[in-house]
Amino acid sequence: MKRKTALVTGASRGIGKAIAIALGQNGYDVGVNYFHDEQGAQSTCRAIEAAGGKAIALGADVSDYTQLGGLFSDFFKVFPSLDLMVNNAGVSEFHPFLEVTEQQWERVTSTDWKATFFGTQFAARNMVAHKKAGVVINIASNHVDGCFPEANIYAPSKAAVDKFTKNAAMELAPYGIRVVALAPGYTNVWAPDNPIQQVRSRIPLKRFATPQEIADILVFLASEKCSYLTGTRVTVDGGALLPVVPENDLNGGALLPPQIFAVEETK
Repeated sequence: MKRKTALVTGASRGIGKAIAIALGQNGYDVGVNYFHDEQGAQSTCRAIEAAGGKAIALGADVSDYTQLGGLFSDFFKVFPSLDLMVNNAGVSEFHPFLEVTEQQWERVTSTDWKATFFGTQFAARNMVAHKKAGVVINIASNHVDGCFPEANIYAPSKAAVDKFTKNAAMELAPYGIRVVALAPGYTNVWAPDNPIQQVRSRIPLKRFATPQEIADILVFLASEKCSYLTGTRVTVDGGALLPVVPENDLNGGALLPPQIFAVEETK
């Protein structure tokens, strides 16, 4: 079987690393983008090569348009055409709204939103030129639906990614190009002593996702089994946004006590 090609941004660690490796294990040769962590990117490449794929580490700050264009130029020197683009690179910063600086806003927005927009454009231009019915998968977040503390830059950036996915899917459909958003929730990329670990019990499935689980879903979304899926978002958060927090807090995070409903029925 002829191998396909993929480019994954932010693939030196975490979810991006898992995605790049999973693609390598499922028939893709992969461009592994990194910003600071070249060693991590090389580790990702070795794992892909161990699975029988070809991989190249590509350093670039995707928030910079010139560097992003250079990333694609370097990729196409090795792989002339592209089957799958994964816009994964992102910056997660949380600041009180009244204290946000323009520099912070630019840093998060340029990486999470601007890079996704132009990364999709660069990828789609190549797919159209080579008459490829390719796939673009944009990594969003369950922040698109939920309001989390101090996520005043990050969440709107991911919401922009979600809406852009729909518009891009509509414009690229005539070329046979699918565009899909994948929105992870709590994923186990933090240290065991990170305070975020305390929220596990509040998630309906009582655990975080593993990066591998997110990667497996992405591989499925990119496959022919999802050939009729475009312009939509798949949220993978273990049901984290399902509980109504104030009501659940009445009973220590468990289900509402029956008497609550009895009171409601008498109104």
